[in-house]
Amino acid sequence: MKTVFVVGAGPAGLFAAQKIAQAGYNVIVFNRDIKPGGLAEFGIYPVKDKMKFGLRKQFAKIFALPNVHYFGGVQIGNEYPLKLEELRQFNPSAILFTVGAQGTKKLGLPGENSKGVYSAKDFVYFYNQLPPFASQDFSTGKRIAIVGMGNVMVDIARWVMQDDPNRKTEELIVVARRGPFEAKFDEKEIAHIDQHLDQQQFLAEVERIKDKLIAVGQDPSKVADETFPFLKKPAYPPQSPRLSFRFLCSPKEIHAGPDGRINRLTVTENILVKKGEGTAAKGTDQTADLDVDTMIFAIGDSHDPKVGLPMGPEGFATRPAADPKQPAYQVYDPATGKDLEGVYVGGWARRASEGLVGIARHDGEVAAAEVLKFVEKAPERVASAQVSDIQRYLERKGLQPVNKADLELLDAAAEREAKARGLGFFKYSDNETMRKVICEEKAKKGETCAVSAD
Repeated sequence: MKTVFVVGAGPAGLFAAQKIAQAGYNVIVFNRDIKPGGLAEFGIYPVKDKMKFGLRKQFAKIFALPNVHYFGGVQIGNEYPLKLEELRQFNPSAILFTVGAQGTKKLGLPGENSKGVYSAKDFVYFYNQLPPFASQDFSTGKRIAIVGMGNVMVDIARWVMQDDPNRKTEELIVVARRGPFEAKFDEKEIAHIDQHLDQQQFLAEVERIKDKLIAVGQDPSKVADETFPFLKKPAYPPQSPRLSFRFLCSPKEIHAGPDGRINRLTVTENILVKKGEGTAAKGTDQTADLDVDTMIFAIGDSHDPKVGLPMGPEGFATRPAADPKQPAYQVYDPATGKDLEGVYVGGWARRASEGLVGIARHDGEVAAAEVLKFVEKAPERVASAQVSDIQRYLERKGLQPVNKADLELLDAAAEREAKARGLGFFKYSDNETMRKVICEEKAKKGETCAVSAD
């Protein structure tokens, strides 16, 4: 039986694995994290339990397929413990990368390495209890700036204003490169935090930039109708903490205090210019300072060059499709112009930060269809390594992979822990504890444990 490797166990990877397995092939899923789920488990807002429970059930059905295998806690890449060439030595018929957008998008600002400055992806991982982020310092202060105006911004704002048990927030400032008509969040999402909006400040902010909006044909009086519908509600005192917006501003420089933590953000004032049917921001010579002690970039993510796949201008390089309107999944090397035979990308590994779970799933399944076309035609030259052989190889490297049987033990222990604590769901927040729990569960069954603590 031909074997396909899937690297990444988020929605794109797991639903792709299901499609390939159902076509009759062997599938081995490699995952950086011990627990599978990716975006579905560690990107969705914590209290959205119904969605998470539903996805966990679907993933469990995928892992129940006898020809789907799993190695968790194994990060793959040319700068990671398991190199791409090592992966190829196992002779898979094809490799599909669905590792998501694990790179951090930075602006190269002076001072951006100051304490209290975070990327949204890492911050979301932190409050969703993904190791090792869950045990790192993501402390926030009283005045928080979030750069960006999409649903991720809303999630983070919701956390720091409402659900963070250690919150100190007094004011949250949304710093937006463009204007109110370019807001990207969904109405149902912003409704979670609209009670914090300082309506008077918001209207004053629209008044401040109204001439710039009018200059590109935007009508300031229609902001409530098009992007901020909660402005139609009767005026009310904002609920603490206070939520405010600063439009047409781009971060320019981050200033730190004596303790190394951000204490001020300098922004460049922008104007709007027409760009096709939309708009773009253009910087001016004017600047302003915002007093903040925390700053979070919610401007999307990028592909991780440490994986070792060839890079193009938009991330991992893919062979352009014959039809420019069709997405491309085949990886190729722009330097040589040659395809990486049998190597594909899907989900956020193809287009970073594009859409949520449903779109990632669809793209993973389309990528799987491309993989199947290749595998069905490709001759089986050398038999792929057996799962047990790969397991032993990884163990010899000291990688301590977690397999499907280990996951079942871990999930059972977590379920007992949740019941003992009166919770609907419990999540271990560090890898060492998860490995220890697996070993303890194996010991109860009289089994030896190759999985050990880090």
